[in-house]
Amino acid sequence: MQLNKLKQKEVDQLFHAILKLKNIEECYQFFDDLCTVGEMKSLAQRLEVARMLQAGYTYNQIESETGASTATISRVKRCLHYGTDGYKLALERMSEE
Repeated sequence: MQLNKLKQKEVDQLFHAILKLKNIEECYQFFDDLCTVGEMKSLAQRLEVARMLQAGYTYNQIESETGASTATISRVKRCLHYGTDGYKLALERMSEE
């Protein structure tokens, strides 16, 4: 399983820290310190690409609306089909709100 590549004490610590955040404002504070603006935009873009792929958008539509490269879109699509279902889990939970 791909998760074994990530499994280490420092990554567990990061995930525990994220799970302790209580609201969007705290997330902004934490991630502003943790990531560059470019890194955050890239992460947000990938999630949006995943959402759009699940909704049936074409590569051209996704590229036009998000600015994501076809390589990024392909990578996200591969994760949706062959990954660990992390995108699916997050998107399902977001749609429940």
